Amino acid sequence: MSTGHKGEVLIVDDEPNALRVLSSILKAEGYGVFESMDVEGAIHILSKEYVDAVITDLEMPGKNGIQFFEFIEENYPDIPVIFITAYGTVESAVSAMTRGVLYYFIKPPDYVKLKNVLAEAVKDRRMKGEIASLAKHLTGENGMPLIIAKTHHMIKIFKAIESIKDTSSNVLICGETGTGKELIARALHYGSTRREKPFVAVNCAAIPRELMEAELFGYEKGAFTGAISRRLGRFEEASGGTILLDEIGELDFSLQAKLLRVLQEREVERLGSSNRIPVDFRLLCSTNRDLEKEVLTKNFREDLFYRINVVRLDIPPLRERREDIPLLVQQFVKEFCLKEGKMLSISDEAMEIFMNYQWTGNIRQLRNVIERAVVLSKGERLTSKELPEELLPLKKKAVPVRAGGTKTLKELQNQAVMDVLHECKGNKSRAAKMLGISRKAFYKKLKEFQGSSTGSIGNSLH
Repeated sequence: MSTGHKGEVLIVDDEPNALRVLSSILKAEGYGVFESMDVEGAIHILSKEYVDAVITDLEMPGKNGIQFFEFIEENYPDIPVIFITAYGTVESAVSAMTRGVLYYFIKPPDYVKLKNVLAEAVKDRRMKGEIASLAKHLTGENGMPLIIAKTHHMIKIFKAIESIKDTSSNVLICGETGTGKELIARALHYGSTRREKPFVAVNCAAIPRELMEAELFGYEKGAFTGAISRRLGRFEEASGGTILLDEIGELDFSLQAKLLRVLQEREVERLGSSNRIPVDFRLLCSTNRDLEKEVLTKNFREDLFYRINVVRLDIPPLRERREDIPLLVQQFVKEFCLKEGKMLSISDEAMEIFMNYQWTGNIRQLRNVIERAVVLSKGERLTSKELPEELLPLKKKAVPVRAGGTKTLKELQNQAVMDVLHECKGNKSRAAKMLGISRKAFYKKLKEFQGSSTGSIGNSLH
């Protein structure tokens, strides 16, 4: 049997002439064909060879087609089965179809229809196989998402993770919003000896300051109005494992002293209790702020900064690791094709747009754009038609250069935010969503830019 480019088909029929005719037709169509005149021989073939689909007679000496189907259903449930028989009845057809048989033909079959049914069955089988393969490829050990990168800076970070993953040292992960700081934190945890223990992430920017103390340290029943039962804090939940304080720069100054004490004593006191509870945890922190500057302006405690900044990992923005963009694009396309049940490739035009865009929202923004494109795609390739309209003009805009030299990074960010606001007609919620950041973070960027610019952004808001 020669391997077929259209797929591998097993035909089972005790009539030599019927077997020979169908085999010849499918081979001429481009299929690889295995032949068997009984179920026992067919089972032996399945144990040795890869098969995309089975076409089997219903009535045969020994085990019949129904028994063969039951064997396939139990042992190879992803292989589609087509029945073909000279002894067809309405009852047997209904019984076969309701039990999961793909199709039921009466001899002599309509060969054109049979080829169409078979082609769809093989296509579906192979797509499911591709999707299953992608599902495995897209996850690492313990179900952790893979970190995709090949730039020199990211390789250095990978090596650092490998060196420090099993230490108890505090780690500060720095980088802009959307650069993947939490992914790095998870890699540190799930690659360490603490991987079987909890990983607890606390978003310091998302929890109101009046609730943060109870969130971190827990409380006893009756500690305050509404405390109807005891609640463990995040440090207790993370005991034995890892706690990530995400965007620690947003932590209220009054809480910073209490956090410092927990880090020094490795004990917590729940609200409403004076009992000290020992906790064992590995601390990871992340921030998109310049904490050294925050220390100078008295917005962040210097002693806490040095306590959390034992090992520092600086994650570069996406615009500084453009080599990684094609890898990330392929990764996200695979991820969302898996989710949507599609198989798509990326056009050169779309990849060029991805490579030239500034990605102020970094990897998070890129991921959101690709998710949208995959969902909207109707063909087999992603093109500029599936990309947000806001992306396309930015690709063609030249960044003006000052007489004194190139623009600074802050000016480039300023320009990007202005462009997005312009494209969104001043709609700040839409602009923040397009950049892949929260509305709060977007307002913060606007405030920073207004303080350092000539007011052009401020004017664009009115």
